[in-house]
Amino acid sequence: MEFLMASGIGVMTAAGVYLLLRARTFPVIVGLTFLSYAVNAFIFAMGRLETEKPPILALKLAQYTDPLPQALVLTAIVIAFGMTAMVVVLVLRAYLEIDSDHVDGDSDNREGAGR
Repeated sequence: MEFLMASGIGVMTAAGVYLLLRARTFPVIVGLTFLSYAVNAFIFAMGRLETEKPPILALKLAQYTDPLPQALVLTAIVIAFGMTAMVVVLVLRAYLEIDSDHVDGDSDNREGAGR
């Protein structure tokens, strides 16, 4: 289970970094989303992957799941949604202002064009 979780986090991180390095704005937004998913999964995995264990500490229980990572991930999901909405609005505004969806604002993808 841990290997599968670590592999999934690694794939999401690699996909996020790859998409962040693209020249268009939409892949950059998707890359940021992948990175936030990877961080959320990492934080969630830090709380030990336990099955059939309650997330509540009681005196009778010998083992329990740590509830703090779950609370942190829920908060991070809300923050990531707000961040994504803000970035989408900024990208839309930039596209309408400069009529290009390139990250650097250059409408030509050739090196040295327009300089």
